[in-house]
Amino acid sequence: MANFDNIESAREFFYKDKFAVDTGIVLDEISETEAICSLEVNDNHKNAYGGVMGGVIFTLADFAFAVLSNQIHQPTVAQQVDIHYLSAPKGDKLIARATCRKSGRTSSIVNVDISDNTGRDVAQYIGTGFKL
Repeated sequence: MANFDNIESAREFFYKDKFAVDTGIVLDEISETEAICSLEVNDNHKNAYGGVMGGVIFTLADFAFAVLSNQIHQPTVAQQVDIHYLSAPKGDKLIARATCRKSGRTSSIVNVDISDNTGRDVAQYIGTGFKL
């Protein structure tokens, strides 16, 4: 059963996540089984080499994880997460697609695939959520 009735109520709730909001992350879609979030990349997201900071990619993935895991059960907090950086983004937008692999009595496993708007795979994130 979904915790948010619609995308507007989810956006209102997650607007309180100031770090993600101030970073520029947007909640694009939410359902009972998936959350899609995105970020328009700008100079504030780049490192000294001109690439997107790993922390920016992680924050986008972690936000998508939070949205979906709290859609499944509220409140849920991250218990353990893992990220693999696959390729440097080439586009100007990052997209995170979160899907639930398992939702048990006390925990959930959420996979988040991050790509850019050119279709390039950027990172894979796996989060274990602990249901409070």
